[in-house]
Amino acid sequence: MTNPRQSASSAEKKRPVVLVTGASQGIGAAIARVFAAEVKGVRLALVARNAKNLRAVAAECATLLRGRGADVAVFPCDTSDERAVARMARAVTKRFGVVDVLINNAGKFLGAPFLQTKLADFDAQIAANLRSVFLVSQAFVPAMADRGRGDVFNMGSVASFKALPGMAAYGAAKFAVLGLSRVMREELKPHGVRVCCVMPGGTESPSWAGSGVAPERLMAAEDVARAFLDVWRFSRRTTVEEIILRPQLGDLA
Repeated sequence: MTNPRQSASSAEKKRPVVLVTGASQGIGAAIARVFAAEVKGVRLALVARNAKNLRAVAAECATLLRGRGADVAVFPCDTSDERAVARMARAVTKRFGVVDVLINNAGKFLGAPFLQTKLADFDAQIAANLRSVFLVSQAFVPAMADRGRGDVFNMGSVASFKALPGMAAYGAAKFAVLGLSRVMREELKPHGVRVCCVMPGGTESPSWAGSGVAPERLMAAEDVARAFLDVWRFSRRTTVEEIILRPQLGDLA
């Protein structure tokens, strides 16, 4: 007799709905491109604040998806805004139905030592890096749990477990993302929802522009993006709880 959950999982793999936040640049855009290039029939929901850049990434993905029975749509949204997330969730659900893979990649980096960190900057980084994970997950994970399957990826950082001078607010937010991911994993495991926290070190992205760091010391965004795809492809019998990725030539957070 066929196991209904296995059959459902097989169907999910064929035409998965993949939602990526922070998809307008950097790792988020790379994740979108990797899924578009390698998952036939994928339906991509791309979310970010910058609508112009988001549309450009969607156009790249549409070219990769052409003739493969797939789809891509953009949903401009500030993922730290409760009402905006609620509107975005309704629009995504109307277009695609239940999300199969949720990738909470949206974030923001402003470096400053603790004694020089302004409250407004602290709040902004907590909102962009942590509050966004909470809000977007609460919008989409209940449907995953109700149906008994799903994958959630939360974007952490080397700063999620290592204290890095000059990153007081960012480090506090990313430490919290790791903690939230661990709680989510334990609570959602009985519902068939896997939760993985991905923690990369220095990766090619706009946040490194003007830093003076040589490109060869940074990881390629496509390499980090592939980790999400490869973990999702594992059978439902396996959960990858956390991943740490570091540049080969430098310990960069």
